[in-house]
Amino acid sequence: MTDSPEPAPDDSRPATAGRGRLGRWRDQAVALGWLVVVWNLLWGDINWANLVGGLLVGAAVLVFFPLPAVSFGGRLRPRALLVFAGRFAVELVSASLHIARIAVQPGYRPRGAIIAVRLRVATDLNLALTAEAVSLVPGTLILEVDRDSGTLYLHVLDTHGPADLDVARNRTLAVERRIVSAVGSTAELRRLDVTAPEKGTRP
Repeated sequence: MTDSPEPAPDDSRPATAGRGRLGRWRDQAVALGWLVVVWNLLWGDINWANLVGGLLVGAAVLVFFPLPAVSFGGRLRPRALLVFAGRFAVELVSASLHIARIAVQPGYRPRGAIIAVRLRVATDLNLALTAEAVSLVPGTLILEVDRDSGTLYLHVLDTHGPADLDVARNRTLAVERRIVSAVGSTAELRRLDVTAPEKGTRP
């Protein structure tokens, strides 16, 4: 009677576990970085006090209110990130001036509308980043996020007809394109390219 050979030890398990832990730490670091950015944007000023405060608040949020696991499978592209930041700054100033004009115009009552915008890349990270970037611009407010269908529901201020709603919808899709171009994966970029081209916007 011969002894059956013992199975070779599986050396891949520690490596897989190590990669899993490394991926979780990386995701936590990315989430903390974005929370710090959002904290400074909400204060409207970037200084050492806000940076330290953002780190403390972000760490507390991640510890006491853990978010669902969101994996970052994209790639940071510095040039596209600068394009996103520049366009965001331009839209922020333009929208602020528009809201200021509405506020000082005597007897003018702006009309609002609620629109649904279905994103092309329905990942949790893209939903969160696009919703945050859109809601930070004055005149637009995220009312609800449908995670299953990847749809954002926005309240848009000062609309005069269907054309304004199309502009707001296309503007949101343009923000999504710039975000995916800055931090998305190659597969997510291809997903944007196979969709119909956006009309009436300058991405």
